[in-house]
Amino acid sequence: MKICGITRIEDALAAARCGAHAIGLVFYRPSPRYVAPGRAGDIIRALPPFVTAVGLFVDAPAQEVREVLAQAPVSLLQFHGAEARAFCRRFGLPYMKAVRVRAGVDLLQYAHDYHDAKALLLDAFIDGAHGGTGETFDWNLIPGTLPLPIVLSGGLTADNVTEAIRAVHPWAVDVSSGVEAAKGIKDAAKIAAFMSGVRNADV
Repeated sequence: MKICGITRIEDALAAARCGAHAIGLVFYRPSPRYVAPGRAGDIIRALPPFVTAVGLFVDAPAQEVREVLAQAPVSLLQFHGAEARAFCRRFGLPYMKAVRVRAGVDLLQYAHDYHDAKALLLDAFIDGAHGGTGETFDWNLIPGTLPLPIVLSGGLTADNVTEAIRAVHPWAVDVSSGVEAAKGIKDAAKIAAFMSGVRNADV
């Protein structure tokens, strides 16, 4: 389980205490969940062992990515824009490629094009948005033969995550707005309820 859009140390620690395997740090300035690289570095240093810090970028120039990584040493990159495979792999870190899913999007082609990604992160397609919308998508659009691990995102909450896991059987789930008190501010009780929903899937 990954809790994305972390902007405060206390939220990162709340996620870790509830059993999150990863936290997401958004380095996309237009996002209300944007976190400055220096602040992100403080959050990463506060994490306990075995919790992965993931850095989220949207069509950032390579130099900007490198400048962020110099201050915020994440372990995994997450690309939400139109980044080519060659760009995604040029930083010497494993990466996930996010895909905004809607009818007509060929996920098998994405899996082929980004075959060395650690996973495809599947999110809802909302025009003009790059995640964190709180909207789900039609899980039936996901082919059962997808050759890469799936990280399921998009509108997940404590109320629907059990159903989502049972329907999709993803490698992991990713939540942001579904566990917030306000944009960028997480709610520890909602995180705990979400984690309970994950465990209740029992798959």
